[in-house]
Amino acid sequence: MSSLAVSQAEPVAGTAPGTAQGRPPLRRRIALIPTVTLLLGAIYCLLPVAWVVIAATKSGSELFSTFTFLPGTGFADNVRDLSAYREGVYWQWMGNSALHAGLGALLSTCVSAFSGYALAIYRFRGREAIFNVLLAGVLMPPVILAIPQYLLLAKADLTDSSLSVLLPQILSPYGVYLARIYAAAAVPADVVEAGRMDGASEWRIFTRIALPMMIPGMVTVFLFQFVAIWNNFLLPYIMLSDDEKFPITLGLFTLLEQGANTPALYTLVITGAFLAVLPLVALFLVIQRFWSLDLLSGAVKS
Repeated sequence: MSSLAVSQAEPVAGTAPGTAQGRPPLRRRIALIPTVTLLLGAIYCLLPVAWVVIAATKSGSELFSTFTFLPGTGFADNVRDLSAYREGVYWQWMGNSALHAGLGALLSTCVSAFSGYALAIYRFRGREAIFNVLLAGVLMPPVILAIPQYLLLAKADLTDSSLSVLLPQILSPYGVYLARIYAAAAVPADVVEAGRMDGASEWRIFTRIALPMMIPGMVTVFLFQFVAIWNNFLLPYIMLSDDEKFPITLGLFTLLEQGANTPALYTLVITGAFLAVLPLVALFLVIQRFWSLDLLSGAVKS
């Protein structure tokens, strides 16, 4: 009986006629397809970043004469030349971008938090219509609004100023949409009603009860809006004419245009693009840490 049981168990072990020895099951091979696809997508996205990082280390002579992904020896000289270009106008561009992105993202996050909380908690006539308009704003390309915004700000005599770049960024339909969705999911209606029964004002309920619950979502809104303003090119291109008020995107664009006549400026453009990415990477790493802590603390409190 024991020998019969062993002989019957042998086909189950993978030695049945017609099956390949050691070949992974079909289900496992299919499960590798998403992993391979994501890996190829990551390589596609990171390859230009790797090129910028390596090219920023090359001098003007090494940039066009050495292998593409072979590091150079001129990074320190490139940073020195970039800082000396027009008495350090590059760092003024970086400061303008930091001002626009930091202040604009902070104000936009506040407006999104107020608006999203109101749309999620309060019941009033026209609430769904307002939310549908916001959804339409999310789907609308920014290029459509650029000319009307310019005409409005020109009528108010605000063009060629930091306000012309900052004001249109404060109201973000996508930020309000995210805040509304997150407030509806994270702020229980029973908690709000309990605060009202205890005699707390609506402002106190929002600042002391609802806002701490919404912080992880608001951190996400801040990050998205900061990156969007930092990388914005079209709006400053339309609004600004004084190059000392340019953000980093528009400043590098003008520097690249001058590089068509002066090839030596290409190394400055590449080095400037590499340095312009570093604040975004640092911000993401810092905010990701606080975002994880906020999510963890919210889970513990609940």
